[in-house]
Amino acid sequence: MLIIFSLHAKKRLKERTIKEKEVHEIIEIPEYTIRRGKIIEAFKKINNRLIKVVYIKKENYIKVITVYPIG
Repeated sequence: MLIIFSLHAKKRLKERTIKEKEVHEIIEIPEYTIRRGKIIEAFKKINNRLIKVVYIKKENYIKVITVYPIG
């Protein structure tokens, strides 16, 4: 499925040195997810950092809202 990034998410990726490839991996194979209405939060540990990806799943694509490390 196509994954697109909001401008906010792109900015956060750069600031937090998180790669788009890592976000794809977190969305596709998360350790766990939390659903809050239409918003999905996916979590996965990558390079000893727990990363949270917040996104919305639409019919034809996924839109990443923000991305950040936890802790």
